[in-house]
Amino acid sequence: MTKSSKDTVAYQSTELSADGAAYIEALYEDYLADKSSVSIEWQKYFADYEQAGDAPHNAIKEQFLLLARNQTNARPIQSAGTGTGDCDPKQMAVQQLISAYRRRGHRVANIDPLGLQKRDGVDDLSLAYHGLSKADLDTTFPTTLMHIGKESATLREIIEICERIYCGSIGYEYMHVFSATEKKWLEKYIEQNQGFIKFDKDKKLEILDRLTAAEGLEKYLARKYTGVKRFGLEGGESFIPAVHEMIQRVGTYGTKEVVIGMAHRGRLNLLVNIMGKNPSALFDEFDGKVQPTVGSGDVKYHNGFSSNIITKGGQMHLALAFNPSHLEIVSPVMLGSVRARQARRSGGYGYDIDNSTVLPIVVHGDAAFAGQGVNQETFQMSQTRAYKTGGTVHIVINNQVGFTTSRTDDARSTEYCTDVAKMVHAPILHVNGDDPEAVVFASQLVLDYRKEFGRDVVLDIVCYRRNGHNESDEPSATQPLMYQVIKKLPTTRTQYAQKLAAEGVLTTEQANEIDDAYRIALDNGEDVAHGLAKEPDASLFVDWSPYVGHDLTDDVQTGVPVDKLKSYAKAMAKMPEGFELQRQVAKVIEQRLAMQTGQEPMNWGAAETLAYASLVDEGTLVRITGEDVGRGTFSHRHSELYNQKDASLYVPLQHIREGQARFATYNSLLSEEAVLAFEYGYSTTVPNALIIWEAQFGDFANGAQVVIDQFISSGETKWQRLSGLTMLLPHGFEGQGPEHSSARLERFLQLCAEDNMQVITPTTPAQIFHALRRQVIQKTRKPLIVMSPKSLLRHPLATSTLDELADGKFESVLPEIDGVDNSQVTRMVLCGGKVYYELLEARRKLEIDHIAIVRIEQLYPLPEMRILAELDKYPNLNEVIWTQEEPLNQGAWYYLLPELYRLTEGRVKLLPASGRPAAAAPATGSPKIHMAQQKALIAQGLGVSEEQL
Repeated sequence: MTKSSKDTVAYQSTELSADGAAYIEALYEDYLADKSSVSIEWQKYFADYEQAGDAPHNAIKEQFLLLARNQTNARPIQSAGTGTGDCDPKQMAVQQLISAYRRRGHRVANIDPLGLQKRDGVDDLSLAYHGLSKADLDTTFPTTLMHIGKESATLREIIEICERIYCGSIGYEYMHVFSATEKKWLEKYIEQNQGFIKFDKDKKLEILDRLTAAEGLEKYLARKYTGVKRFGLEGGESFIPAVHEMIQRVGTYGTKEVVIGMAHRGRLNLLVNIMGKNPSALFDEFDGKVQPTVGSGDVKYHNGFSSNIITKGGQMHLALAFNPSHLEIVSPVMLGSVRARQARRSGGYGYDIDNSTVLPIVVHGDAAFAGQGVNQETFQMSQTRAYKTGGTVHIVINNQVGFTTSRTDDARSTEYCTDVAKMVHAPILHVNGDDPEAVVFASQLVLDYRKEFGRDVVLDIVCYRRNGHNESDEPSATQPLMYQVIKKLPTTRTQYAQKLAAEGVLTTEQANEIDDAYRIALDNGEDVAHGLAKEPDASLFVDWSPYVGHDLTDDVQTGVPVDKLKSYAKAMAKMPEGFELQRQVAKVIEQRLAMQTGQEPMNWGAAETLAYASLVDEGTLVRITGEDVGRGTFSHRHSELYNQKDASLYVPLQHIREGQARFATYNSLLSEEAVLAFEYGYSTTVPNALIIWEAQFGDFANGAQVVIDQFISSGETKWQRLSGLTMLLPHGFEGQGPEHSSARLERFLQLCAEDNMQVITPTTPAQIFHALRRQVIQKTRKPLIVMSPKSLLRHPLATSTLDELADGKFESVLPEIDGVDNSQVTRMVLCGGKVYYELLEARRKLEIDHIAIVRIEQLYPLPEMRILAELDKYPNLNEVIWTQEEPLNQGAWYYLLPELYRLTEGRVKLLPASGRPAAAAPATGSPKIHMAQQKALIAQGLGVSEEQL
């Protein structure tokens, strides 16, 4: 083929670029999904390619790229109509121009109410770029590939429609969406009204009413509490009609709950005008009249709230998640709560989850959305088995400035703050916040997209901050030009009221009356949210009252009869017919059956899986997530089994009996922060469940420290939110270096107070069995932090019997087991975890008979009475020493020192602890040094020389 070729000229004359190739590629995607979605001409063209033997999509794509580069070996495109001759190059150019508007119109859309955004020109929106000119403006072209309700239009009309649709108050970003079906759906939804938003009078008055409420509350608070922090919504008032529209619309879809997570800005406004918090209650908080009756409480713009709202589809429960100042971390927390709510509404936490029953809405700030890595983690979770919630609606209150940072070359490396959402092909709608009708229309679109496809979608409300970061801040110091514009700009409500008055929807006097009525309602302390249910339907939310007001106790009976345990063992050992296990796994299952039926001593995995079996049999949901939890990082759990013939999955714990509760185990994505946050949120929503997050190695929890600090350890004292979350953190010094030794026990102990959580270091399989069961059976709900083992999983001394599972309970202190003569004991070694077995073996080797070794299995709450009882057993005891594997500035020693000093004072001498020397890192990377340190701390603990060991 040469340049003079008739067919080649037809396409080269349109200056087919890579964008043009992308356009044809998109058409071909549409054709593959639905042939009727493209014109007859393109159907014929693509069919010709396939008949010519180039059916594979990759080959077609390569052909398009060759055409785009004017490659002479590209196969010519045949006539769309007859199979010979030319396609009209002008028509092709017009299609490219339409495609350019779809792809790039957002870059020139009128989305900035301040008019300060400086954007580069968009060449491919010009006529000349596509080989068109003004002479073509009155030429009529087919518009069958658009969704504008007409078969043809002049180029002038086409441009006017494209400008109105794609360059108005909404900038649509959706051409990055991978699915051709979703893309076509979006095109149709966006284009069907030709860019005209058609709301009736009632809808416009409703929007004005909610704008009036949004502005009215901020004005009222500004007058009443001048200069007091409230992180007001001034400049972003359209957020309130947007959320109101979403709640009312989703109510007609049969949704029963809406859960919202958001940081500070606009939170008080949402609480009063959407959630239905009484204004008087808010004013009391400003006046300092509300004091926490339990715990510390929190500032008013962190607190959550719940209420029931009447919608056209019936009563709906609204929940606003509690949120600390760590901004975006609320996203995975509230999504965990959403998943739990959806599961509950799907029939008792069954396996099929109906995502339509609960809608998650996450509200972001622009700077945090771009800057916080937890957003990337949360997006990556959105379509995974363990964490999908049927799509999250993300709303960005885009103030175009962080605290004081507005330069985009400081705030981010992307054009938009929302570009992170493209990683999951989420459609993004950038909307001018001063066009409330456009904001409401966009709200409808994002909800309908989520309903149709069950995927995340982003509404970016581009607005501004009329005041500084908080009400005592002076923003003009760092954004002088921005605030010169803002000071002159009428409020969104003022502009919209004037617009409606000009349209004859209402008079200026009537608009003022709406404003006055809202202010009077605030003065009277009346509820100002629409549709607040006066008699809430209690079935819409979970009752936590049975778990409130109970203390932690040592006396929780958790034993299970032996015959029951054996029946669980047999059920778990039964495989489907023809199911072929991998050789080593088959051996594990065979040995486990022997352990669980009393033929062999029981190891950790055998006891742990029996705990799960007993709980699901008793009706308790068990959910375990984390990296590699199905098998277990150390190959001890094997709760998921894979057929070696076809890789099919079988989970024995899901087949204990008919009608059992759900056992769910999910290998998570390689994330700690978002995954742990999700599980915490889940646990705060489901009281009667065992929710477990297991770290691959205990120190991996470091990546989720904000969740531990801001939620797990302090959620109850700040917000009275109970959680029964269990964290399994592999911990033990086996010479694996600084990163895989310590789960940072000291950090958890430092966070312990007010009976806020339980921290344990179990050393036997029976102990983990009873600890897991206690977590569900006890009357209260507290997080359980388990320093779980690695080498102890198969240690020959770390075993238990069936009788210990049947008759026992979790013991916070385990006494001396070797039957020493109490009257001969002069020294007691207190310890916890793996080091116990090394002390025990060394004492046995040396035949020492004057030392008792006692394990403190629960470090918090510290079992003081049990420790005193152990001290009292030995009449000639004169010294006590704490021994640990961790460096002495880490582990439990600094926490225990004042407690043990108090317990031993006047009784016996408390010796300096034995452990590794204080260190900056948890452990050495040298095996030789590791062994030397281990030997030294064992020797010191037993009061012998290292040479004796």
